[in-house]
Amino acid sequence: MGRAGTALEASAPQLTGLRDGPVRTVTAGSLTALVSSVPADAFSAEGMKAQLEDLTELETIARTHHAVVEAAWAGTMVLPMRLATVYLDDARVRAMLDERGTELDALLSRLEGHAELGVKVYADARAAAAAGSPAPAHRPDAAASEVSPGRAYLQQRRAQRRTHRDAYRAAGVVATDVRVRVADMAQDMVAHRPQQGELASGAGENIANEAYLVPTDRVGEFHRALKGLADGVPGVRVEITGPWAPYSFATPPTESTNP
Repeated sequence: MGRAGTALEASAPQLTGLRDGPVRTVTAGSLTALVSSVPADAFSAEGMKAQLEDLTELETIARTHHAVVEAAWAGTMVLPMRLATVYLDDARVRAMLDERGTELDALLSRLEGHAELGVKVYADARAAAAAGSPAPAHRPDAAASEVSPGRAYLQQRRAQRRTHRDAYRAAGVVATDVRVRVADMAQDMVAHRPQQGELASGAGENIANEAYLVPTDRVGEFHRALKGLADGVPGVRVEITGPWAPYSFATPPTESTNP
């Protein structure tokens, strides 16, 4: 949603909703929401639960939602609704805009001229071990031959635990350094739950998953401040994403689904 009378209305006909449905606007007072109709049975409480538990369906919903938000945000500030927010009809959308108009207007004013940037820090013990292990040609074969297989196994396990612990400690230091480096340009920060399982991308374990609210004219400075932060730190990787619409800073706290 965003302010009425902005590029939001013009963008609606160019956008595509779920299942290739059209996107339209619903306006109340000074606010406008982008909406798209969906089948009632598939998006009831039970239908929604089933779809969100299906990773393929969830990905489709998330990509469609993101595409609409980013296209709208390219033209004006918007407040992304929570993923898969459903209202039973346009009248209830208008009622929501009326009831929360003051709150939403304040959020838009606060976020105007800002973007969200994501920073994830990963600890990868395998990469750390690979970086720290001597090449086979340089291993002390004579010394190794004097160690029994059992003792060699225990030594290897201890070395793996040390490497694992060191990688996590190093990642923690890097995550702290991220916050220090961007402190003077971030207007706000949200620490999300680290991603795990199928939601995690790339190698290693995500130990820090943070979103920063940054003035759009300082986005380049933000990237430069973190560039190469984990260079020379074996087993630690930093991923920076964005700029995005301010998802992490725009959700009204009293928002609900299926009102």
